[in-house]
Formats: sequence, structure tokens, C-alpha cells
Amino acid sequence: MKKIKSMKQVTITATLTFVLTLLISVGAMAQVQIVTSVPDFAAIAREIGGDRVEVISLAKGYQNPHFVDAKPIFVTKLNQADMMVYNGLELEIGWLPILITGARNSDILGGNAIGHYDVSTSIKNRLEVPIGPVDRSMGDIHPGGNPHYMLDPRNGAPVARGIAARLIQIDPENAQFYEENFNNFISTLKLKISEWNTELAPFKGTEVVTYHKLWAYFLDWAGFKQAGTIEPKPGIPPTPSHVANLIKRMEALDVNLIVAANYYPQKTPQIIAQKTGATFLVLPAMVEGNEGINSYFELFDAIVGEITSALKQQTGSISKSMSQDKG
Repeated sequence: MKKIKSMKQVTITATLTFVLTLLISVGAMAQVQIVTSVPDFAAIAREIGGDRVEVISLAKGYQNPHFVDAKPIFVTKLNQADMMVYNGLELEIGWLPILITGARNSDILGGNAIGHYDVSTSIKNRLEVPIGPVDRSMGDIHPGGNPHYMLDPRNGAPVARGIAARLIQIDPENAQFYEENFNNFISTLKLKISEWNTELAPFKGTEVVTYHKLWAYFLDWAGFKQAGTIEPKPGIPPTPSHVANLIKRMEALDVNLIVAANYYPQKTPQIIAQKTGATFLVLPAMVEGNEGINSYFELFDAIVGEITSALKQQTGSISKSMSQDKG
């Protein structure tokens, strides 16, 4: 009987050891759950977090982030999140706050929560911050400034730093891993910014018309000039009189480039391009905005590539025309 009892003890001990080992293994493999409002933050979070995180973006890259359907499944995702990363500056004001409140997750609820990251708090170069009172007659004006700061690639650095800092707080055991990934991201970003600057350098000072004031940060970084917007005020559809005046302005300034994000209407920009001879580019404004754009680097590869290609073609056409005139 003693022998049988001993064998049972061995079996129980072995089983407990196996279960304990399994639990430890599962615990070690547990990923930090990150939910972001837009794909740009999701892409950077994956760069920093690697296989230690699981990331989803609520908005798609081809959607206007001002207007996203607040789906019930989003509440579930936010309830399970360890970190919520969002743009701020009222970009998501119409849909995100109600989802965060409904999720009832203390890890992400409120500005003091470790997992609550309003990315705009890390952005120092805010543009178009209104002076004085703001009201609806001014259009879709954001009191804290233009919210489309991710279209300046230099802002990728403070965003990555903020995500890394919170990951280290949430998951300190992997602090070195996150820090190394952050450093790798910054090294690549600096290299890519240098490459993009070289590509854009010949076209500094280019006058550009945009559909919405979405491209203010990009134009500021690239050294381009905002010649006008197709919207008379942010978020207000163009009127015939505004379009007529814009065409006159474009002709006076010799504006040859119109840019719009791929989630804005294209009919009016196409008409203006036809009347002025300008090139109209429909561009992705966020990661995953077009197929094959899965990283923050690929987003700017696409934007810079399309813009410089169009401007080179225009320069070539002008040179050819001048040669023919001389001949």
C-alpha cells in the first residue's frame, strides 16, 4: 500500500509541476493589449512592442478619422485593453469618448491612467492654434490646434517615445526590449527623413492647394506653401463662388498641384485641375490608407514618392515646352 501511495504522490507532483510550468509559460507569453484610434499609432506600437504586444486600430486607414462608426465591438476591445492610444485635439471627439466611457476599463479611463495616452500631449509643434474664442461659424476649428500632426514625420519620434514609456510602465520586465526597439525605430526614422528631405529639396517653395487643411504639417515640413483650400472653411463643402475665386488665385500664383486625402470627395478637385491644368493627386493620409502601406515609413515613401514624381513630370513638361518655343 505504501508503494501505491508513493506512486500517486509522484503522479500528482508531476501533474502539478506540468500545470505550473504551463501557467508560467502562458504568463510569459501574455501580450500587452493595445488599442489605437488610428492606424499610424498602431503601426508605431507594433514597431516598439514587437511580439510582446497585440495591437488593433479602431479606424481604418482609408476612413476619415473625424467620422468613425462607434461599433459595439469597439467597447469590448477597449474593455480588454491595457493601453489606449489616441490622437487628441478633438480629432475623435464625435465617436471615441463614448466608447472609452462605455468600456469601463480603469486602465485606460482618465488622463492619469497609465494606459491612457493622448498623443497630442507629446506634440510640441502644433500648428494653426486659434487665438481667441472658437465657434461653429468658423467651421471645423480645433481649439488645441490642427490635429493632423502625424503628417510631419518628425512627430513620429515623440509618439514612439511616449508609447515606449508607457509600455515600460505596463510591462517593466520587457523594458530593455522596448527600449532597443525604440532606438531602432528612431535610427530608421532619422535615415528616412534625410532621404525624404533630399527628394523634396528641389521643390521647396512649391505652392499647393489642398482639399482640407489636413496637409498643413506636411507642407510645413516639406517647405511647401499652402496656396488655398477647396473647402472655404474646414469641414464646409465648397461653393461655386469659392471655387471660382480659388481658380483665379491658382492662375495668379501659377499653382500646379492639388492634393486630397483619399477619403475626401474628388469631383470638385478634378474640375479645378481640368480648368487650371494642375495635377490632382489623391494620396493616402494614414498607414493602411492604400494597399501595401503597412508602416509609418511606407506611408511617407508613398506620399513623398507621388508628390515628387508629379513635380518632376511637371518640370520636365515645362522644360520641353520651353525648348520647343526656342526652336
